[in-house]
Amino acid sequence: MRQSRAPFYALIALLFVAGLSMTWLRHKTHDVPWLPGEKRQVWSVEARVEFEAQGEPAKVSLAVPQTQTRFERLAEYTASPGYGLAFVENGRERRAEWSIRNADGPQTLYYRLDLLVDPSLTVADTAPPLEAPSNLFDDSPHATSALHMLDSAVERSADNFTLARELILEFNLQKQSAGFLEQRQARSRWLKQLLNYAQVPAREVKVLTLEDGRRRQRLQTYLQVFQGERYQLFDPRSGRVGLSPNQVMWEYRSGSVLELIGGSQSDVSFSIINQEIPVSQGLEKEGDHFSLLEFSIHSLPVEEQALFKGILLVPVGVLVVVLMRVLVGLRTSGTFMPVLIALSFIQTSLLTGLAGFLLIVGVGLVIRSYLSHLSLLLVARISAVIISVIAMVAVFTVIAYELGLNEGMKITLFPMIILSWTIERMSILWEEEGPHEVFVQGGGSLLVALIAYLLMTNDIVRHLTFNFIGLQLVFMALVLLLGGYTGYRLLELRRFSVLGKGD
Repeated sequence: MRQSRAPFYALIALLFVAGLSMTWLRHKTHDVPWLPGEKRQVWSVEARVEFEAQGEPAKVSLAVPQTQTRFERLAEYTASPGYGLAFVENGRERRAEWSIRNADGPQTLYYRLDLLVDPSLTVADTAPPLEAPSNLFDDSPHATSALHMLDSAVERSADNFTLARELILEFNLQKQSAGFLEQRQARSRWLKQLLNYAQVPAREVKVLTLEDGRRRQRLQTYLQVFQGERYQLFDPRSGRVGLSPNQVMWEYRSGSVLELIGGSQSDVSFSIINQEIPVSQGLEKEGDHFSLLEFSIHSLPVEEQALFKGILLVPVGVLVVVLMRVLVGLRTSGTFMPVLIALSFIQTSLLTGLAGFLLIVGVGLVIRSYLSHLSLLLVARISAVIISVIAMVAVFTVIAYELGLNEGMKITLFPMIILSWTIERMSILWEEEGPHEVFVQGGGSLLVALIAYLLMTNDIVRHLTFNFIGLQLVFMALVLLLGGYTGYRLLELRRFSVLGKGD
């Protein structure tokens, strides 16, 4: 007797109703928009402070930013069980200070800051006092070389800003002298000291680049140069002037980012996520009970939120694979290999990822073909392929760097194990089915990966999947519904096309 499929369709209907109800409730209750761009943009930055306590009183001080040009400090939170916390202000310098009477072993502290993007916001800054760089007054070879570079830059400058630009250019032109100086201290420190020596107010600032979903981000050192009440920021390496719209100054008083007493091996890293809030919330003043989105994932630490922002896109790619395999009948190398390839493309960018994938897999197939003649065991063969893939990635990255192709360096973001198994599967397919099947399945995998990539990088899709967790139930219902399809696939219909032709 044929089993009734009523419970199956009831489950699908339940998933649909539950998912859509959760989605509608989130929109209605929390005023989360259906489309991105309808709200105010907010960057949530989480600083993760780690250190090794030594079984004695510990004190940790972290520099935290104030409201500045383009970014308004909206709210801040900390997670530090057992620690005392105070925010200390000295002029415009602000620091978060944690303290504890006794701590031992690994310690982790969290500080989260919400920055509201306001392009019209302008905050003036004051020039720092000039410092007397003592190491420029001695007769050491370092001082002589540094002052010679300063003299050359002064001759080609007209004001404070052009002097800073020409001094950075001088460091880039005289690479041997610059390398000699950097053996003693960082380039940015030399630049600041030389500018102060030339009576130009300047200081080092720590800049954070805001990238949505980025984890374990580090600060970059920039040079802030003043001329009267105006200032400009310089990249001490490239000489580029100004910050990009997604860069914020984290520490800008020439102080240390992190200070620790009573511990060792201290480190601070940053996780970043981009969110949108209603305008009414964006205009609210900072408060103790302010919360961007009081629900599930949004209550997690920012590092975990950034991780989930990528994970929640996987069901979109899975749905694409199911549609293409079940309804269209496209053959792929591996069931969900295209989703993993699409995730790699998101990390590397499409063109770079596609070129790198084809290059590595092509060379890998040649190497794997040679290994097949050695009659190795599977584990040894796969291990040899993994080592070969790592070596190829390293070689291609170095070549891209030497040629000045910065995009090519992103090839290191490719997951090595996925590439290795792709090479192994395609090699076995070549031996068993021939090259035609390899090109069919390989081409099918890339086509599905491309479609999945286009959907997974769409701003609307990313916004919906991250802000409406109920859509995951809708994806599950669609996958189950497609799983029950037993009809003809689109690519199979061509076999019957001859029946529609007349004599």
